[in-house]
Amino acid sequence: MAEKQINPILKQVLELGPTLVFFLIYLRIKDDVFTIAGTEYSGFIVATLVFVPILFVSMGILWQLTGKLSRMQVFTAFMVIFFGGLTAWFNDERFFKMKTSIVYGCFAAILGFGLLRGRSYLRYIMEDFLPMQQEGWMILTHRLTFMFLGLAVANELIWRTQSTDLWVKLETFAFPAVLFLFLWLQIVALQKYLIEPDHG
Repeated sequence: MAEKQINPILKQVLELGPTLVFFLIYLRIKDDVFTIAGTEYSGFIVATLVFVPILFVSMGILWQLTGKLSRMQVFTAFMVIFFGGLTAWFNDERFFKMKTSIVYGCFAAILGFGLLRGRSYLRYIMEDFLPMQQEGWMILTHRLTFMFLGLAVANELIWRTQSTDLWVKLETFAFPAVLFLFLWLQIVALQKYLIEPDHG
């Protein structure tokens, strides 16, 4: 099915909105304790429980409007739902925090496996958005593999040694910003490999 075009601002809201909602809910209830069915849950865990259905609904709307979800979006949503469920079931916030490390680690492993086979799996995902020569894709994939690996290690160090408050802020803003900046710098650095569109 071909992807339908929607307002890019609406698309960004649907993709990034759930994470921002999680952050705002967490700020509102982070110091509270909730008793549900006789079990006490921290504000962080309750915010996680609210985040999961919001993400599910947001992705459902995105799929209805565009007719398509990327494999990366589906995988990330699955990990959020799975680890959010474990967090609630075991009443242990560590599951949700380690989710980020596992997601980044999986991305690094998938891209790394492709590189071992002499392929850029990144190209399959981004080629329509960024036409580029094969050599450029291989360079970008190498660099992004190490970037994902670095983010996975950074997340492990942060959630194991720092406060939940700091982790939530870094997870919501710092990690995405670092990844966006990294990709932007790489696109600038790899300009000579970009393929100009043929307007012929």
